[in-house]
Formats: sequence, structure tokens, C-alpha cells
Amino acid sequence: MNLFAQTPTPPYYAVIFTSTRTEDEQGYNLMAKKMVSLASQQPGFLGIESAKGDVGITVSYWSDLESIKNWKSNMEHHDAQKKGRSQWYSSFKLRIAKVERDYEM
Repeated sequence: MNLFAQTPTPPYYAVIFTSTRTEDEQGYNLMAKKMVSLASQQPGFLGIESAKGDVGITVSYWSDLESIKNWKSNMEHHDAQKKGRSQWYSSFKLRIAKVERDYEM
């Protein structure tokens, strides 16, 4: 199993979500799986990578800024964001970056 998203030749975009969690786990894993499934059905979605520890980092990859904007405004995603702010995250930061180059080993 490849742990890395299979992205196309750049350019494309990365949405980097860095977070710290609360102690509340109720419903989190189910919602996270649902959001990955829903995002993967969105036009422009390219893949996702995630690492969890004291700080969680999830990077989703998108073909263009319009696709990111459409995902942000998705109603089910919007509901998950509200729940994250009120229940699951003690802090977070979101960054959007243009990927101009990538390589791998």
C-alpha cells in the first residue's frame, strides 16, 4: 500500500491542515473517513496524506483553486468544520500552497 497521494505532474495545489485535538473522540474517526470519501468525489481532488501525533497534519491535493473553493463550500464539509471547531480541535491552521515541483524516491 502506498502511503503517498499519487499526484500528477505539477502545478497543482496543496491544502495543509495542521491541528491539535481536544480530548473528545466521539464521532471524530467516522467523520474523518466520511470527509475523505466525500472529498474524493469532488471535481479537482487529487489525493490526501495524513499523519497524527501531538500535532495532526493532513494535506489534500487539488487541481486548481476553484476546486478548493468548491470543497470549502460543500455543505457536508461545512457541517464537519463547525463540529471540528466546537468539539474536536483545540487549535488549527490551514494553508494553501501551489506545488510547482515534486519528486520521490
